Amino acid sequence: MAAPAAAERTTDSLLNPANKTNHGSETSSVAPKEPPDFVVDFVVKEVGSDLKSLKNVGELLEKLREENMALEEQVTYVSSSVPPKVSAALCAAEEARCSLEELLQRERLVSNKLHQHISTIKHLQGAQPWMDRLGQTFNQVDIIERHLKYLRCLQHIEELSAAVQQCLMTSSVWEAIRAVDSMAALDAGLSQSGCSHLQDFLRETLHFWHKIIKDRLANDFEKILTQLHWPIISPPTQSLTPAANSQEISSQLDLLVTQLLALQTSDDLISQRASASSQATPLSQEPPLCLPIQIMLLPLGKRFRYHFYGNRQTNSLSKPEWYLTQVLMWMSNSSAFMEEKIQPILDRAGVAISARVELCRGLLCLVQEKVASDASRLLYDDVLFCHLVEEVLQFEKELRSNQSYPAVLPGLLHLLLDDAILQKWLTVEKKMAVEKMDAMLSAEGAWSSQYKDISDMDELKAPDCAETFMTLLQVITERYRALPCPSAQLKFLGLQRELVDDFRIRLTQVMKEESRCPLGPRYCAILNAVNYISTILGDWGDNVFFLQLQQAAVSLGEEVLQGLGVIELGRLASLEGSLFEGLLGLLDRLKGDMMGRLLEWTMREITENAKPYCQDRWLSLPSQHDQSTMTLSSSACPMMLCVRDRLLHLHQVLSLSLFQLAWQGLAERLDNFLYQDVILSNHFSDGGAAQLQFDMTRNLFPLFGHYCKRPENFFKHVKEAYIILCLNIGSALLLRNLLKESAEEVRDWAITGDPSPESALNELGVYCLAPCDVLILLNLKASLPGQ
Repeated sequence: MAAPAAAERTTDSLLNPANKTNHGSETSSVAPKEPPDFVVDFVVKEVGSDLKSLKNVGELLEKLREENMALEEQVTYVSSSVPPKVSAALCAAEEARCSLEELLQRERLVSNKLHQHISTIKHLQGAQPWMDRLGQTFNQVDIIERHLKYLRCLQHIEELSAAVQQCLMTSSVWEAIRAVDSMAALDAGLSQSGCSHLQDFLRETLHFWHKIIKDRLANDFEKILTQLHWPIISPPTQSLTPAANSQEISSQLDLLVTQLLALQTSDDLISQRASASSQATPLSQEPPLCLPIQIMLLPLGKRFRYHFYGNRQTNSLSKPEWYLTQVLMWMSNSSAFMEEKIQPILDRAGVAISARVELCRGLLCLVQEKVASDASRLLYDDVLFCHLVEEVLQFEKELRSNQSYPAVLPGLLHLLLDDAILQKWLTVEKKMAVEKMDAMLSAEGAWSSQYKDISDMDELKAPDCAETFMTLLQVITERYRALPCPSAQLKFLGLQRELVDDFRIRLTQVMKEESRCPLGPRYCAILNAVNYISTILGDWGDNVFFLQLQQAAVSLGEEVLQGLGVIELGRLASLEGSLFEGLLGLLDRLKGDMMGRLLEWTMREITENAKPYCQDRWLSLPSQHDQSTMTLSSSACPMMLCVRDRLLHLHQVLSLSLFQLAWQGLAERLDNFLYQDVILSNHFSDGGAAQLQFDMTRNLFPLFGHYCKRPENFFKHVKEAYIILCLNIGSALLLRNLLKESAEEVRDWAITGDPSPESALNELGVYCLAPCDVLILLNLKASLPGQ
């Protein structure tokens, strides 16, 4: 901006003559001042040395004035408006200045307070002895306060005790019970206290007054029960006339039961203390019986111990059914009394328990103690131990069914799960099962069916030994089915699997002795036994109980699953297999071996009788146009009779499912034999082919027609062979040419339009034989040219 202004001034001085004159006058006394170099350079640049160029000075002056005005406007705008960033920076600087002043002010205040605290601490250091003495005083006050609380608690106990005594003297039983409940609540509150002497004093006081109240209520309750003829030992009889004071007795019964229920809290607390101090292990972790039921059980408990403990004749280890039956009778006889007399009182008191179930639970405690004691004494007597287990199982069954005892509550079966008792049970079960297997296999009628004279019940034709064995396994299942522990159930299942395998080995041994005569009755009975056991085990595999055991075995990983591969375990987990799958495989293998041996023996007899038929003169038999005049080949009679007799025999001695396998297997073997040894071993004239067809369709097939609708379907080779052999000459020639052409060259039959060999054979009813086999049969046809 300075340069244009200077230029303007320079221009003015050059163009204004007045100014030039004045300058000239002034410089008369002062030495003339030379213009600055930039002015000279500007003038030289714009005007130059040519004077004619001075006419452009006006335009130059106007241009300089416009530039001067534009520059002035820019300077005015910039000076009047500050940019936003600069303004924001100034505001931030102002705020920082204010904050700094505030911080300085706070620093001065903090410094002043610090100086004050330092001076205060210096003063307090001199008061430390006073503070120590004051702390000791506070400790003494705290000790005195705790002593005071201790004395107040002791005074409260004394007051409660005095209140109970006063209430009992005035026969205010309800107030006495409430005071005892207060003692019980105080005892619960002091459970975490370290004042052991105070706790002992409180508990002794609580126990003292609780016993007095309980004894008084119990005496009154027993008197009322006596008037109601409790305990009910024999089956109750309906009284015709109610007692005169029955209403009063019912009111007293209601009052006493309600008061005893109110005393339940303190009674439970005292019972828990007694159990903890004695360190006794209860047979079951059940809640304590309600107090009225405990008192009602006292006379029954006395009778039970009188008769079934000590030297009484009724206390016999060989007769556990005596005390088990007695307890069941008490439950049944007392059921109506509990439902009619006690249960309504419990309902009115808001106690959610069943009087009948509580009484059964109390009686079960007596039985549990007795059974546990007897079982431990019978571990070395197999017979008596087995008898005890049988009676316990029967008791449990009647308890759940007849007495409707809830399944969630334990009965007696958990006692049998003790390690020593369970192992003894398994050992005795196995020992007796093995003894019974020996007996059943050596019995006189072991291999005969007890239903042999009843046709509709003897489909399986199971021998008596097999049926007895499966009954034995079923009885074992029924014994351990009710056990509340899947692990224990799986141990019995393992025992059953072991017994099945043992029985299979025994059957195999007997079978080997009888294998010299597979058609004998004992051999067939063994085969029926194997099939029967396999069928029953297959049904068990689909039974809900064994499916549940299977899932338990997979989840628990029991020993019954050891030795199985990953695939078998996966099949068990997905319920595709069963726990008996391995045994079923062994039984099926034995059944297959025995069936194969039986059929081989049968075929041996049939082939022996079929030798004349195989050697018959098929080539020289004359042609017979009328089959009605044809008869069975004389050489085929021994074979047909043998087949008929063996089928009848197998039908009589084998079960239905086994006979199905037997006649189908026999038909398959007979079909192969006739095809190989009769048809392919001979040449046939037209008469020979017709005779073969007649022997098969009118004589052999009907023997199997008793057991199926279309027996020819089981003799496919023979059927299709006589179809080929019985073709007329023209059809046989065309077929032979077609088969020879197909054998010599490869032709696309779909393009040529000619029938393929397979389609031509299918039109004749030949599906099983290959074209090469048909060509062989055609070569056996004597009537064809070229033979």
